[in-house]
Amino acid sequence: MKWKGVMPAITTKFTEQDELDLEMFTVNLNAQVEAGASAIILGGSLGEASTLTRYEKQQLVEHTKAQLNGAVPVIMNIAERSTKAAIQLAQNAKDWGAEGLMLLPPMQYKATDFEVVAYFKAIASSTDLPIMIYNNPVDYKIMVTLKMFEELLKCKNITAVKESTRDISNINRLRNAFGNNLSILCGVDTLALESLLIGADGWVAGLVCAYPKETVAIYKLAKAGKVKEAIAIYRWFLPLLELDINPQLVQNIKLAEVATGIGTENVRSPRLPLQGEERKRVQKIINDAMASRPVLPDYKSL
Repeated sequence: MKWKGVMPAITTKFTEQDELDLEMFTVNLNAQVEAGASAIILGGSLGEASTLTRYEKQQLVEHTKAQLNGAVPVIMNIAERSTKAAIQLAQNAKDWGAEGLMLLPPMQYKATDFEVVAYFKAIASSTDLPIMIYNNPVDYKIMVTLKMFEELLKCKNITAVKESTRDISNINRLRNAFGNNLSILCGVDTLALESLLIGADGWVAGLVCAYPKETVAIYKLAKAGKVKEAIAIYRWFLPLLELDINPQLVQNIKLAEVATGIGTENVRSPRLPLQGEERKRVQKIINDAMASRPVLPDYKSL
């Protein structure tokens, strides 16, 4: 597993009958791969993981694996309440065809540092799949500290972090502490370019679900040293990227997917499509962006 590049945390598509919409899911999946995504992450927060049944997760992994046919790796997110359930899902994910895992800390229970490390190590020891730790203390109230990473990196298959602390200096702390032994991927859309320019290896992205080419272009330009060109796209992108740091990020991004023709608005209850003034506000952001959508350079040749 090469933890670098743009890795879309892809949305889960639903029909109006609240079943998996694998047809539209495939449309979006193909758009991500065509744009140059380096892996596909399934069942994340943006993928409405907490509402999916185990069978639906299996369907998503197996369908994605079949559609990609080895083009890029399939990564399964693990967000469970118990260590036992997390280990079972990790083992299931490998059986279904996943080639990597993204691990969140235990859900609901605010575990101690010792408990979080024990949880991650128990999962890591139960599988040989490569693992990326999702460090998001803002949303999940648990910070994975440098001291905790020192212990976690004793597990040979824990090799990456999705860095979502929203403290950009933490990238330098991690790099100073662990060098290239820990791959660092930015997990906050509004800090992505800054993170890449100070050494992040990749970007676990959200708005990529609606704008795959623009997202990959920013990454490619940044890594090629074409900072001016990357900034121009990034500044256009910023109002859209801010839709990702919002409690209704799923609804926001799915509305954007409608605008670009690679998704629908259908979400799973208790989520509901945006309503009233908030819908008008988000739709205006999307409309304004579509009206000024930039012409991209030939980023694929970089």
